[in-house]
Amino acid sequence: MNAPSVQAASLGSESQGSAVRAASEESLLQRLNGLRDARVVVTGGGGLVGSRVVALARRAGAAVTVLDRFDAYPGDVRELFGLDRLGAEAVAGDICDRETVRGVVKGADYVIHAAAYADVAACTRHPDVAFEANVRGTETVLEEIAASEVRRLVFISSAAVYGNGDPGVTGPQVFREDQPLVPVSVYANTKLWAEHQARLMLAAPDRPEFTVLRYFSVYGDPQIPKPGSHSWMVAWMSMHAHLGLPIHLNGGGVQVRDLVHVDDIAAATVLALVEEKAAGQIINVGTGKPTSVRDVADLIAPHYPGSRQIVTPLPEGDPLGGYAATERMRELLRFTPRIDVREGVERYVRWLKANPQAVPEWLRATAADRSA
Repeated sequence: MNAPSVQAASLGSESQGSAVRAASEESLLQRLNGLRDARVVVTGGGGLVGSRVVALARRAGAAVTVLDRFDAYPGDVRELFGLDRLGAEAVAGDICDRETVRGVVKGADYVIHAAAYADVAACTRHPDVAFEANVRGTETVLEEIAASEVRRLVFISSAAVYGNGDPGVTGPQVFREDQPLVPVSVYANTKLWAEHQARLMLAAPDRPEFTVLRYFSVYGDPQIPKPGSHSWMVAWMSMHAHLGLPIHLNGGGVQVRDLVHVDDIAAATVLALVEEKAAGQIINVGTGKPTSVRDVADLIAPHYPGSRQIVTPLPEGDPLGGYAATERMRELLRFTPRIDVREGVERYVRWLKANPQAVPEWLRATAADRSA
């Protein structure tokens, strides 16, 4: 009997992987059964993470309203997120507009507050804009939720609040929810303020419940980098290699990140709405595994033979980083991320090669200028 071909084995492996993912999805939806016919509001639901959260909440049977300014990305990028195809109500508005916030919160069972000026570099350049969106806007959302019948708020924070962690520790370090926090960027400062404000405003017994999620480094298709940003390194590096541009290793690439796929981020976020033990808690959402910037470049490089890496300066406000302590996530959300960084990077590169038109025009122009 002939041995099975490599292609057949690969197809069999892919088939098994699809079956496992389908079973995992079914199990997740069973746990989210309490959202059926509930009304969920997602501020900032028009972006990569928000659209994935909306998609999962809709699959769980929730009626979803998205509040977003829809100006963070051009229309062709927003189309990639597929929000228009999810059956959610979309409200174009600003979280600083009290009447708009009050209107979408009225009658809601749950709120996920993800709207923010979320680019670290942009917040550093424009702290006034960061304050307006991340502080004043969040205060408006919190005040309206405090006066509402909402059952629970899930506030989206960031691992940026940890800064560089304990200066006495050398090498990769684990970030724990109860450790001292020393932010090193404007963005992180605004997120930490919002965490404290959510606790101050919602911790009373007669107020809606709240849960704070600290996202670690989110990635996954169809993530698109923004000009002047140093966030979203999987997308940045992959697109540079795709265009024949050098892969930048900011600060030599020694910074550590805990890369967590957007599908896992969405699952943890929606679970935080319904898991009883998550009420009143701050929870890391990460894999618990450190990955350096250079490691990511080395995972991308084999997909683009001939790609090269160059060392570039460390941007202002870019932390040396660390990785998540995941005990609370596993206990309180009963969740463990399923997609490791190797699989996630392969998924992104495969998507990019299948959708080369997703590379933004401004980045194509950079490549054209350098080849001229």
